[in-house]
Amino acid sequence: MKIIIFPLILIFLGFSACTTQAQIGKLKDKVSGILTEGEGDVGSALKEALENGVNKGTDFLAKKDGYLGSPYKILLPEEAQPIVSRLKNVPGFNNVETDLTERINRAAEEAVVRAKPIFKQAIVSMTVRDATGILMGEENAATLYLNKTTYTSLYNEFQPIIMEALNKVNAIELWEASINTYNKIPLVTKANPRLDDHVTHKALEGLFNLIAKEEKEIRNNVNARNSELLKKVFARQDKK
Repeated sequence: MKIIIFPLILIFLGFSACTTQAQIGKLKDKVSGILTEGEGDVGSALKEALENGVNKGTDFLAKKDGYLGSPYKILLPEEAQPIVSRLKNVPGFNNVETDLTERINRAAEEAVVRAKPIFKQAIVSMTVRDATGILMGEENAATLYLNKTTYTSLYNEFQPIIMEALNKVNAIELWEASINTYNKIPLVTKANPRLDDHVTHKALEGLFNLIAKEEKEIRNNVNARNSELLKKVFARQDKK
């Protein structure tokens, strides 16, 4: 792109056959400054937009009922359905599904606050090429970038937090009690799916879905661009 733009800008700035080598050098410096400024704007705007989306998403999900009372509510794994269905008629386990669902969502709400620094590092590390590709990409290009660059780190950070939070709200204890009671029922297939792994993946899935929603908003709604830089840079995307 620079190879094409450079001679065009030289013409625009008054390049001619009579231009001296020294003048050409000055013109090159000026052109380089123009290009760098534009690239810098794209990078800064994308980082600002991503930080806004991440902050909104994590703050929303971290509050009470952020997961439990929203479309991102985490349900028990499919493997658990036969278990809770059979346990509903066992004394002391009538409300096991409702109790477990609330507890795993409370665990996710507690863990999600740990996402911010991981996202921040990925955003800071974003290159100009990354930013330009994201700006002119699909409406979830930024979310896909974050998913690609942070998912493993987020999982490794979330999983022990989820485990700790599940223990804190006694979800693991209730789950193990449910499993043990279920496994005593004659002729059932023994089960013990990992509750922490399921909750971690679902917590991250909800988080990325919410960030994608915020990204779509800033791409499609001019009023969501709450700074001059965002308005300036995303105007380029509008014209693609």
